[in-house]
Amino acid sequence: MMASDAGCVTSVLGRDVRHVFEGLGSMVRVGSGTGAMAKGFAGAFPGLKCVVLDLPRVVEGLEGSENLRFVGGDMFESIPHADAVFLKWVLHDWSDEDCVKILKNCKEAVSFKGGKVILVEVVVEDRGEDDQATQTQLFFDMKMMVEINGRERSEKEWAKFVHLCFVIYRADF
Repeated sequence: MMASDAGCVTSVLGRDVRHVFEGLGSMVRVGSGTGAMAKGFAGAFPGLKCVVLDLPRVVEGLEGSENLRFVGGDMFESIPHADAVFLKWVLHDWSDEDCVKILKNCKEAVSFKGGKVILVEVVVEDRGEDDQATQTQLFFDMKMMVEINGRERSEKEWAKFVHLCFVIYRADF
């Protein structure tokens, strides 16, 4: 499911917010599993060196390419240095305290002028009782709370973490 989702999100990101990625020399995709999204970025931006960071058991045996490599590691320990760190649907898995730890490591990984931390997450909004998007967002929030220690967050709740990131870009898809 996540690999299929990655293809959809990559096509939207490559088309609608391409400027966010242009000019980057390197990017770490955190928690990417088999790297479906990173492969899409590596193809869309041939000059971009992509690193997939996931647990060693997840990336073991995966083969990269000229501009894609897999690194076994733990985002709670450290994240490889790069021009940008990209997280898609990672932070909603974790508590606020764990999100702060992850984002501090992201900040350290891009701790130079022009570095970017790029997040793709659900933003829960209450647009009205009958709004199907709101119902779906709240369903995902319940799912995250029941299955793991994570949660979906509102824009105000995400804003608590903004000071840890260098570049904030909000896109409504």
